[in-house]
Amino acid sequence: MKDKVKKLIKKSKKKAKKEILEIENREDLSEEEKITQIIKIFSATCAAFAVQPIPFADIFVLTPIQGYMGSRIAAIRGINIKEEKASEIVKEIAGVVGLGVLAQQIAIGAYKTFIPFLGAITTIPMVYGLTYAIGKVMDFYFEKKSKGEKIQAETMKNLYKKYIEEGKKIGKKEKKKIKNEAESLK
Repeated sequence: MKDKVKKLIKKSKKKAKKEILEIENREDLSEEEKITQIIKIFSATCAAFAVQPIPFADIFVLTPIQGYMGSRIAAIRGINIKEEKASEIVKEIAGVVGLGVLAQQIAIGAYKTFIPFLGAITTIPMVYGLTYAIGKVMDFYFEKKSKGEKIQAETMKNLYKKYIEEGKKIGKKEKKKIKNEAESLK
């Protein structure tokens, strides 16, 4: 099972890198458009990964993928950080927005354990929304950092709540496409 997880991570990172580098290097897109596209790609990638029937592996896999998303958002914002540092920021943001992130990860694992296959597919909007919200909050974080502005925890919590709902709606609309992407990862 460990090899399967590694293979999935490697395949999804390779796909994401290709798509991300194409977006980052485009000159016809604004920073905001690049970041929005990157967040959507990573949200779909994490949701596709979560469809895989590996209970509780998500918490160990999604954070590094979300960390890579953060490193790309930071790069677009002109902040040079490594993927590991971005993963730490994901954890920091999760701490600020509360245990909602951890509770969702446990729910994802429980769905997969008690309702295999079907449970994994039902997690698509949840994981998409979670990753989307983290991406949006990370963008806010990096934008403020790049300007030397102070970041208010309450503002981050409110943004997270707003964006998780927005992300879940997008995830529901993209469910079929994400499910197909998940099939391509196998």
